[in-house]
Amino acid sequence: MTLVAPPHQLLLAELHASLADPAMTSMNLLNEISIRYPEAVSFAAGRPAEQFFELDAVHRHLDRYVDHLRTERGLSEEAARRQVLQYGRTKGIIHELIAAHLAVDEGIEVPAESVVVTVGCQEGMFLVLRALRRGPEDVVLAVSPTYVGLTGAALLADLPVRPVADGPDGLDLADLRRQIAAARAEGLRPRALYLVPDVANPSGASLPLELRRELLALAAEEDFLVLEDNPYCVFAGEERLPSLKALDTGRRVVHLGSFAKTALPGARVGYVVADQLVADGAGGTVLLADLLGMVKSMTTVNTSPIAQAVIGGALLEHGLSLRAANAEVAALYRRNLALVLDGLARRFPPGGGVSWNEPRGGFFLVLTVPCTVDDALLELSASRYGVIWTPMSHFYPGEGGERQLRLSVSQVDPATVDRGLDGLAALLADRSRAARS
Repeated sequence: MTLVAPPHQLLLAELHASLADPAMTSMNLLNEISIRYPEAVSFAAGRPAEQFFELDAVHRHLDRYVDHLRTERGLSEEAARRQVLQYGRTKGIIHELIAAHLAVDEGIEVPAESVVVTVGCQEGMFLVLRALRRGPEDVVLAVSPTYVGLTGAALLADLPVRPVADGPDGLDLADLRRQIAAARAEGLRPRALYLVPDVANPSGASLPLELRRELLALAAEEDFLVLEDNPYCVFAGEERLPSLKALDTGRRVVHLGSFAKTALPGARVGYVVADQLVADGAGGTVLLADLLGMVKSMTTVNTSPIAQAVIGGALLEHGLSLRAANAEVAALYRRNLALVLDGLARRFPPGGGVSWNEPRGGFFLVLTVPCTVDDALLELSASRYGVIWTPMSHFYPGEGGERQLRLSVSQVDPATVDRGLDGLAALLADRSRAARS
């Protein structure tokens, strides 16, 4: 008789600690809920509107970039083909176009060599955090609530996240000072502050101009970097505020960008602008971007050149500016935001225990409600009331957001807004009645 050994079983407790952290499941949760309840109206995902996607545009942009290589860069047919189809340069092949695009759209003037093209903005976060983490004393600060992708990337980089209060303007500068002092008193070294300065995910908040300047002054005074993640600035309303990187005269800002919201999410192309000089200890310096490229070479090797070519072609087609190219979709998001705000006002009169902020643009707003908001309530909301949203507690590195939920307006329309808000109103009314009984 042949004895069959039982299959080998690994222990979660013996794998990387991040795999047991609840933050690592946040992104999958919404996908699973949406799959289980496809008929529910979703105010959850921060995905761009899909009615503007064109398969033909992918081929057109690819052809435009290849033509650029031949006619404007002077490459031969063979060299142009190799540029798009081979592995390619680790730091990317459209870095010069991205640098030019940032100058046109954002007033950011940086050398092309300071740009690292990444697999989405998410990879960019990990590269920067991995490079900054030298030892167990290193920590990163993050405006709380914060994007869960930053929390997850920090977990993978073994870099603890210390929350900083957001305040009414998107950042409480006094609390930032307190958190820096507290961390140093514990023997820790704050390496950087992460934030989204324009219509942030998840809060929808935007930093006023003077606060941006004060933050940069504090970064110089207290010697830390600012990690600026700004994927929604094109959709931030009529008032254009300069990005932190555009105001950065001391190379304190590492700028994280993405073309997922403004060009094509399926291309998965993002970038990092890291023009900081790093002393090598031998009297020389190297760009932080080059060191990030070293980390990238051992993770994803490079970003798909074909995907980069599609984004490069889109930039070329629109004169290196994506603001004008996104005018129509930006108007759609403004309309959706107005519909949601109006719908909330009609369903939840003042004094009823439900309140919300009014962002000046972007994808997201936050509701504060008189009941506990958690994953169980989300499941009930989707299954019985036909509406999906995101519990705000997912966006806090520690405690917070237990009575708040995030609504995303990017993928709704007039009909689904009303149906979804009707479901949300019914859910909250039923919870209120149950609490009173």
